[in-house]
Amino acid sequence: MRYRLLGALMAASALAQAEIQTQEIPYTAADGTKLVGYYAYDDAIEGKRPGVVVVHEWWGLNDYAKSRARDLAGLGYSALAIDMYGEGKNTEHPKDAMSFMQAAMADADAAKARFNAGVDLLKQQEQTEAAKLAAIGYCMGGKVVLDMARQGVPLEGVVSFHGALATQTRAAPGSVKARVLVEHGSADSMVSADDVAELNAEMVRAGADYQFVNLPGAKHGFTNPGADRFQEKGVDVAYNKEADERSWKDMQRFLDEAFAQ
Repeated sequence: MRYRLLGALMAASALAQAEIQTQEIPYTAADGTKLVGYYAYDDAIEGKRPGVVVVHEWWGLNDYAKSRARDLAGLGYSALAIDMYGEGKNTEHPKDAMSFMQAAMADADAAKARFNAGVDLLKQQEQTEAAKLAAIGYCMGGKVVLDMARQGVPLEGVVSFHGALATQTRAAPGSVKARVLVEHGSADSMVSADDVAELNAEMVRAGADYQFVNLPGAKHGFTNPGADRFQEKGVDVAYNKEADERSWKDMQRFLDEAFAQ
């Protein structure tokens, strides 16, 4: 009895000491671009677990993108916030953000290569179950993960939060292999009603396993608690606590279902 009690106390102590582990990991895209990933996992969990890639907003790989990797780690995933700009570059200036985004997205093949480099890095982590991968993205990152789904990148699922929906390359019938969840704010001035309608029609034509959630009153950037400060810089974004929490719960259900297959 005494030994069982001692074992239980030791296990409880180990659990109490467990925490989310994080590290920055340098990696390189196929074109030679030097990138920096931010990796997070819960060391209280033994063995491998599904992996989730996080793609940042147009601001770049900042603290917010990293916080979402930690949040995912807290849910039990192996999570990597990837770098689409190079060298972990980020900014709080809208003009710089626009410039960075345009440069990163100008070449669709290069953007895909940078995304895939991040996926490969996540697969290499010993905590990752490489056969079970998904991706989530915010703002520009939402467009990135949607584009990866459109191009048939082999993922279990992708989730776009207040992402750009327009594209110049529509998904062909049967091309979308990943499940798709789009969390969109009904008051998002950066996405037109036509963009929404065209995405819905595109996903239906493609035969995708697709869900679209319209969050009442939510503006662009609704998941980011720091979004409101950018209003002074002329960016029509705002945090919406209700939409943030609802969309995160939607994502959890979605990933549970996607990884259960």
